[in-house]
Amino acid sequence: PPKLCADVYMDLDFRKEWDQYVKELYEETYDGEKVIYWEVKYPFPLSNRDYVYIRECREMDVDGRKIWVVLAKSVAVPQCPEKPGIIRVKSYKQSLVIESDGKAGCKVYMYYFDNPGGNIPSWLVNWAAKSGVPAFLKDIQKACLNYSKST
Repeated sequence: PPKLCADVYMDLDFRKEWDQYVKELYEETYDGEKVIYWEVKYPFPLSNRDYVYIRECREMDVDGRKIWVVLAKSVAVPQCPEKPGIIRVKSYKQSLVIESDGKAGCKVYMYYFDNPGGNIPSWLVNWAAKSGVPAFLKDIQKACLNYSKST
């Protein structure tokens, strides 16, 4: 169901359990704003990447359809300085929409952009496009099935 998918997507602690690429992930409040720090494991010999971003999730009613919208974008906060050996992703933006598929599941629409910096070999770019995204979708689907058991 779409609400379950949105809950899983927004649950940072649960993501640490099912996303094998999470090295570090937490939310802190700085100057009254909730900010997320996320370090992502990259394959050897590449350096890990980290993100500092804000996000918001809204449940909306559009023409009688319930949809969940998640917006996220990178921010710079002095309380999260760059770490040696990790490349900071300074340009990150994501828009996600989740709605019912009319049955028991959901449809997910995503716009995602980041500039990972550094020199990313073409084999890794190709892997991410062909395998990484479908693998992530399978992982989050499996996480949704296991979510009610762990919460």
